[in-house]
Amino acid sequence: MASLNKVILIGRLGKTPEITTFENGNKKISVTMATSERYRDRDNNWVEQTDWHNIVVWGNLANDIADGRRNYSKGDLMYIEGKLRTRQYTDQQGIVRYVTEVNADKMMQLAPARPVSQSSYGQPYTAAPEPTPGYVPQNNFDTPDEGNDLPF
Repeated sequence: MASLNKVILIGRLGKTPEITTFENGNKKISVTMATSERYRDRDNNWVEQTDWHNIVVWGNLANDIADGRRNYSKGDLMYIEGKLRTRQYTDQQGIVRYVTEVNADKMMQLAPARPVSQSSYGQPYTAAPEPTPGYVPQNNFDTPDEGNDLPF
């Protein structure tokens, strides 16, 4: 039986991509992405759930980003396609930690970050905070249209 490991995400970058260059010249790009879902609960109140994803890029795509041929910034709306990978490492206290990342092989900017002054609904835009352990992030992505209960 065959298996498939494929991830497709559409969301906003939580920070400007970080570039790591290794001694052999290979480059690695690391960035976080927030995906949000809105829905109405049983009491007809809007509920927003935001998930944070660690994105890693290697190879030609990483070179394009590092060399400025692709310019991505915090808040950009992105399409990312890749595979889930889980790796482990031992932290400074000797505790084995696990990290799940999306190894992206396709990235496309769908829309640049919105200006700080206005979002598409006329409300001030503030970028989502960086994820921290135990913190459930809230963001100021577009305010839902009260007549539409679609989560996007």
